[in-house]
Amino acid sequence: MAKVRLTKNELKTQKDNLKRYERYLPTLELKKKQLLQVIHKITRDINSIQNDFNKLDKEVSRWVDVFAQDIDVGEFIEIQKVVEEKDNVAGIDIPVFGKLIFEDIEYDLFSTPFWLDKGIQVCKEQIERNIKMEILKRQREILRKELRTTIQRIKLFEEIKIPEAKENIRKIRIFLGDQQTAEVVRGKIAKSKIERKKQQSPII
Repeated sequence: MAKVRLTKNELKTQKDNLKRYERYLPTLELKKKQLLQVIHKITRDINSIQNDFNKLDKEVSRWVDVFAQDIDVGEFIEIQKVVEEKDNVAGIDIPVFGKLIFEDIEYDLFSTPFWLDKGIQVCKEQIERNIKMEILKRQREILRKELRTTIQRIKLFEEIKIPEAKENIRKIRIFLGDQQTAEVVRGKIAKSKIERKKQQSPII
C-alpha cells in the first residue's frame, strides 16, 4: 500500500475513490452475471448442434455403403464464402454466423449415382454445422477471457481497492482529529497563559 498523505485534500480524494469503486462494483457484478448467462447459452447451442450432427451422422451411416462407389462427394462441394457478422455482449464484440455460401458446381444427373443429391445436401449441412460450432466456440473463448478479466477486477475492488480506500480514510480522519484536538489543547493552554499573565500584571 502506497503511503497516503494525511491531509484534507487527500481525504476528499480517498472518499471520491471509494464512491467510484462502490459505484463501479455493481456494474462489474452485473457484467459477470450477463457473461455467465451468455456463455452457458453458447455451450447449450454447441451441444445442440453437436447432437444434430451426431444424429444425422448415424442416419447417413445406414446408407454409407452406397458411398463406397467410385465417386468422391467432396469434388462436388466447394465453399465460396463464410459470412460472419458481429454482435455485442456486455460491451464485447463477438463473431456471429451469418451464412455459408457454396460454389454452384454442376454435374450430370444421368451419369452420377441417384444418391449424389442427398449426399451433397447432407455434407453441406454437416459442414455448416461444423462452421457454426467453430464460431460458437470462438464466441465462448472471447467471453470466457472477458469473464476472467471481470472477475479479477471484482476481486481487485472487493479485496484491495475498497478496503484500502476505507483504511486510508480512517487513518486520515484519526490524524486530522488528533490535530484538531491538539489545536484545541494548544489554544486552551495559550488562553490560560494569557489569563495568568493578566492576573500577574501589577495594577497601576
